[in-house]
Amino acid sequence: MNFTSNHLHKISFRHHIVFWSVYFLFNTFRWGSYFNDYLYSLKTNLLGFPIHITLCYFNIFFLMPKFLFKKKYTLYITLFFTVIFLMVIAKFNLTYFLISNEVWPEGPDPISSLSLNYVLDMMIGEVYVITFVTAIKVTLDFLEKQKRVADLEKTQLETELLFLKAQVSPHFFFNTLNNIHSLALEKSEKTPKIIMRLSELMRYLLYETKSQRQSLSNEICCIQNYLDLEKIRHDDSLEINMSISGDIQDKEIAPILLLTFVENAFKHGVNKNIGVRKIEIDFAVKEDFLYFTITNPLPTIINNENTFEHSSGIGLENVKKRLTLGYQKNDYKLTINNENKFSVHLQIKVT
Repeated sequence: MNFTSNHLHKISFRHHIVFWSVYFLFNTFRWGSYFNDYLYSLKTNLLGFPIHITLCYFNIFFLMPKFLFKKKYTLYITLFFTVIFLMVIAKFNLTYFLISNEVWPEGPDPISSLSLNYVLDMMIGEVYVITFVTAIKVTLDFLEKQKRVADLEKTQLETELLFLKAQVSPHFFFNTLNNIHSLALEKSEKTPKIIMRLSELMRYLLYETKSQRQSLSNEICCIQNYLDLEKIRHDDSLEINMSISGDIQDKEIAPILLLTFVENAFKHGVNKNIGVRKIEIDFAVKEDFLYFTITNPLPTIINNENTFEHSSGIGLENVKKRLTLGYQKNDYKLTINNENKFSVHLQIKVT
């Protein structure tokens, strides 16, 4: 019999030996004290425990999987008590012929032949042992199932978060490469500088965002590089006001989470407007929370020609999904307002 089966939570053979040894010693001393005859108790337990063990594992490995788990309840109960009854008969005869002619000394009177009281008492005792061992098995199976579910949820969570982060990076690269393409066509002297900035951002996005959390200061630095790239492209037509208050050191946040809000502000608030466009960004750290606010003008131009902008549906829905997957419900609060101006307010735990 394979005692490392999944049915018993992959318990090693050694654990089974320890369990039954402790149980055996406890029963031997218990009944030895009761009879005031430890030798007799040792003999009866040496005879009885193989029966206990056989019944327990027969129930766990055969009866339960074959009948109980398949909802054949009547057949399971019938076989369960039939097997116990046969074992009790065997126990009586073995005790009578191998140990003592006076069977059941703990009963009302020692007996030398089968009686209904003996059979019922012994069957109840066997049911007790089987129930005790089965309860351990069911508990361990439940814990194993809960662990598998938790591991599966964790794996799915990590996979989905990686997928969502992977969506952000190409989306951002596409837009920035679009910027470089425009400058290259104009043969702008700013092209080498913007390529260098993009290289720094790519290095960060590729190598520094693999963990579930990144330092807030690094995230802000990443956003600053992004803003520098956009400033090069838009010149004086773009006004950016960014403020930082509170202690941003030793604070952590999900990687490239805030960058999506910034990219979204440029996609809809800058690229779809003419004239001077203004973006306001505020980082305020108070105790364990970051209060992030970004405001941009509402779009006034609908551009159906730019495939990157028209087809990009990642943006805010991506952020909402990442917040749901990566944070507890009470660890963040996201508010979006599009009256007169488009503004995003995010309160998020950063410890």
